Amino acid sequence: MKRLSILGSTGSIGKSTIEVIKNHPDKFRVVGLAAKNNVQLLQSQIQLLKPEVVAVFDESAASSLRKMNLPVEILAGEQGLVRVATLNNADMVVSAVVGSAGLVPTYEAVKARKDIALATKEALVMAGSIVISEASKRGVRIIPVDSEHSAVFQCLDGRDISEVEKIILTASGGPFLRKNISELDTITPDDALKHPTWDMGRKISIDSATLMNKGLEVIEACRLFNMPPEKVEVVIHPQSIIHSMVKFIDGSIMAQMSVPDMKGPISYALSYPQRFAEVLPALNLSDVRELTFEAPDMKKHPALSLSYDAIRTGGTMPCVLNAANEIAVEAFLDRRISFTSIPLVVSLTMTEHRVLMADTIEEIIKVSDWAKMKAAEIVESLELGVRGKE
Repeated sequence: MKRLSILGSTGSIGKSTIEVIKNHPDKFRVVGLAAKNNVQLLQSQIQLLKPEVVAVFDESAASSLRKMNLPVEILAGEQGLVRVATLNNADMVVSAVVGSAGLVPTYEAVKARKDIALATKEALVMAGSIVISEASKRGVRIIPVDSEHSAVFQCLDGRDISEVEKIILTASGGPFLRKNISELDTITPDDALKHPTWDMGRKISIDSATLMNKGLEVIEACRLFNMPPEKVEVVIHPQSIIHSMVKFIDGSIMAQMSVPDMKGPISYALSYPQRFAEVLPALNLSDVRELTFEAPDMKKHPALSLSYDAIRTGGTMPCVLNAANEIAVEAFLDRRISFTSIPLVVSLTMTEHRVLMADTIEEIIKVSDWAKMKAAEIVESLELGVRGKE
């Protein structure tokens, strides 16, 4: 029986992970849960899974949980997340905390020799070389949960990376695929949260609409599979049936296909190297009828270009990209800046950054904190500019 800690248990990936676990009660035992502050959902998860330790984002949420007299140790803050991520009796950690908050607990789990089912792409975007190096040193397996990277992982299936000519990541194109650039300025948060294919959290939904999510996935693919950015390509595939492809040096292309449901890659990460039966509905290609592909419009989606710029620059620039994007997305969701200002905030923050070659997680966090402060200043200046025109 595999013992799991789940970081981000009340988010979309966490909830899907628990659905997979419920279907295989003889295969898994959940020993730790960590969430932000959805106390009601977390309470039901505790009652269902009976973990030993639970952590929440802040002390007020922890206090609310403690009043419920649940038979579990309840912790708060980053130290609580780290405790759940490093429990002695956990075999694997499902890392599904959204954003930069997932870096430290994921890294500490690697240091504690826990295999990682990785959905928190920001851990590799911010500190990929550090995390990958530590995992290699400690014999830790990092198995991707993002549908795109899971697809590449499955296509490679142990093959030598030297046989790979190119990794091809697919993108649905988000809710504004057919909109003109001139229409993007008037997009509201409500518009951007309506993803046509996937059911995701608020931040990731906005990232999908800007294609920043795909840009972060490009960086993650470079880290996971040790590929240079020029060998990682993005194609728009609105049907979201092919989750990614690998082109080999002999000219052949291998694709992984399924209905769009995150329980597929989650199940594979948890069961690897085996597969569980009947995880997803069968894919009927005659019902799908057509699979289409097109190149992304880089002018319409500058976030994707910025991501390639960041990984080519290297050092701490991907960390700055990620941190600035978090602040910009939050400002857009709060209706403080426009949709098209999101990549502008990121670009201006990157321009202000002096690239470093960070060797420690502490250095990475300092850079991330700097980028968030700089991005917040840029957001404020954009707000003032708008008010000045009113």
